[in-house]
Amino acid sequence: MSAKLLRLACTAAVAAQAVLAPLPAVAAPDPRRSVSRLLTDFQRLYLQAERATETYNAAAERLEHQRAVVVRLDGELAHARLVLRDSRGDAGRLAREQYQNRSDLSPYLRLLLARDPQHALDEGHVIGRLARDRAEALDRLTGSEKRRDALARAARSALDTQLTLVGRQRKARDDVRARLADVERLLASLTPEQRGEMAALERDGVADAQRRLTASGALGDGRPPSRGGDRAVRYAMEQLGKPYRWGAAGPGAYDGSGLAFRAWEQAGTPIPRTGREQWARLGKVPLDRLRPGDLIVYFPEATHVALYAGGGKVVQAPGPGERVTLAPIAGHPILGAVRPDAAPAAAPGTAGPRARGTARPPAVRPR
Repeated sequence: MSAKLLRLACTAAVAAQAVLAPLPAVAAPDPRRSVSRLLTDFQRLYLQAERATETYNAAAERLEHQRAVVVRLDGELAHARLVLRDSRGDAGRLAREQYQNRSDLSPYLRLLLARDPQHALDEGHVIGRLARDRAEALDRLTGSEKRRDALARAARSALDTQLTLVGRQRKARDDVRARLADVERLLASLTPEQRGEMAALERDGVADAQRRLTASGALGDGRPPSRGGDRAVRYAMEQLGKPYRWGAAGPGAYDGSGLAFRAWEQAGTPIPRTGREQWARLGKVPLDRLRPGDLIVYFPEATHVALYAGGGKVVQAPGPGERVTLAPIAGHPILGAVRPDAAPAAAPGTAGPRARGTARPPAVRPR
């Protein structure tokens, strides 16, 4: 949410992502409405778009996992069918052998009438072994049938779940597009003067929040990065200039949490894909203990993420129509910070001095 996002109204890339059925038009702004109120409306719409993007990312991640489950179960089911075929073959072979060797005489009578009792005893042992083999084959056949049936049910259920997730992903995708279209409509309705005033107001608000955060001492004393953190920041810096695209995690484009996800993956520490999961599952660290590579999580619902680069700056994929950039840490309201390479059990229990270190949108401070 910065002045650079005001170019959305004429950004072809965003327009290409937002091909929709006609939606109700956003009302033209009231000329009497203050610029701060316009900025508030813009920030609200933008935040809704980021929430929708996180929902889409979560749905996409679950769908990818579910597809892997379906593939695994399909493979296990195919193997179970081969085992069942072999079990049926064994059972059939033993049944034929029993039929071919059948006799109306009992084993005891055959032993009494045999010319060679020892041979009859040996034959009895063979017959007993065949009987045991037949029983074991039948047990394997029964077990194979049960396993096949259980896997078939699991595979059907997994496929049903996958189809449900496909529907959710499509709905989330459509929601993102609709929210971005709302942002575009609002921007397109503004005059050049209103856009310029709104951009200046937002720049002033970010600069003021950055000064207050720095003066408070909340950013600590410049701790060095860990080896993983250094690698993550280096990777993120190499992505500067690449475009933002919602739902993207590289290598050609990124969204906020996607950039953090890919940077730490390249550093050798896999982390969750979405900002919400990153905030929920990674070890939290106070702002006054930040070191480069830590993730700065923004907004109450953890809908935006950036990598701390040191010196009060973050590397981030800002939003639609923009490119990966180095920006002040106080560009958005800070929820807290997390450290991907910290053991969760040893991580600090608080998110740091939020009251001193949280930037507030300038729109809530009318001039």
